[in-house]
Amino acid sequence: MTTTGRTQVGIIGAGPAGLMLSHLLHRAGIESIVIDSRSRDEIEKTIRAGILENGTVDLLTETGVSDRVLTEGHRHEGIELRFAGEGHRIDFADLVGRAVWLYPQHEVLKDLIAARIRDGADLRFGVSASAVLDADSETPRIVGTDADGEPFEIIADFVVGADGSRSVAREVVSGSRTGGYFREYPFAWFGILCEAPPSAAELIYSASDHGFALISQRSSTVQRMYLQCDPDLDPTAMSDAAIWDSLQERVGGGLTEGPIFQRDVLRFRSFVAHKLRRGRVFLVGDAAHTVPPTGAKGLNLAVADVLLLSEAMVDYYHSGSTAMLTEFPDRALKRIWRAQHFSWWMTSMLHAAPDATEFDQRRRRGELESVVSSRAGQQFLAEAYTGWPLKTAG
Repeated sequence: MTTTGRTQVGIIGAGPAGLMLSHLLHRAGIESIVIDSRSRDEIEKTIRAGILENGTVDLLTETGVSDRVLTEGHRHEGIELRFAGEGHRIDFADLVGRAVWLYPQHEVLKDLIAARIRDGADLRFGVSASAVLDADSETPRIVGTDADGEPFEIIADFVVGADGSRSVAREVVSGSRTGGYFREYPFAWFGILCEAPPSAAELIYSASDHGFALISQRSSTVQRMYLQCDPDLDPTAMSDAAIWDSLQERVGGGLTEGPIFQRDVLRFRSFVAHKLRRGRVFLVGDAAHTVPPTGAKGLNLAVADVLLLSEAMVDYYHSGSTAMLTEFPDRALKRIWRAQHFSWWMTSMLHAAPDATEFDQRRRRGELESVVSSRAGQQFLAEAYTGWPLKTAG
């Protein structure tokens, strides 16, 4: 027997996009059900890096999700671009009067889940959606199996696919689970977590003749670092000594070394779905787009999506107008493509492709010089990195 539920907004995916959307709708008195195939423990323990834009932090704190980002996150007012043996600080505070916060994504998810439970949300973990039906009707449905393996359906006024890059909802919206504009890059990041104190107060983006490296932080005792690698690299292939030699070589030395306890390879992809809406079904977050990590846009772009969509849904329930719902894809896509451009630009400026010629290498050097030698160039980077204002995303 199929279990049937009814709500105003059915949300597939308990990631940053789905949970933030549910939270914003709740504040406006709009009911939602959020489902996710993972357990709460899996969601909260899947460790992912996180650079939060100024606007994302403001939204988390001002809407009552949590102040923990301010007490446990690390405020950064700049980054360092390092090339040709020299470091160049991009001073966000001076250039645009904003900052970013280093606060891992799983900590954001802990805050969002706690806030939704505090507010009595209907969160259903271990529940898998297999399809979205009746998208063009006034009552679209989510169907699948619950935590006990029994069939269920959720009937809603609207369905939102916030279910990541393997989105079930994307198939009904764009015609296939892979339908979209896509680019895969010929390199990846080999990432490590190590036990060591910070090597620098702020992030270092280093472009060298030996390849790219990013020096980041996680806490006072754990650091996150990346080096450019082949996408097919076996994470176990390099010894700890070889990893440290490569990182030191790429940043010009000075890193504090320590035991490495986690390794992974992060592929680079850019993707935008062909459509973000069909009828009463919408896509947000990674279901709608993915970006390379170089520009730190992934989670922040998801938050911008759901802020726009929540405003459109609130307007619909308060006024009966569908105008903002109709405008949502175009409004969201303006920011999405700006973020795609910035992520591509940072990636192409800092990484050498495997087939790069000497001309390509010298052109990249000229581009880096153009950015650091010009206040206007630095402001462009600082404005995009710290995030465009959320309220004017469209």
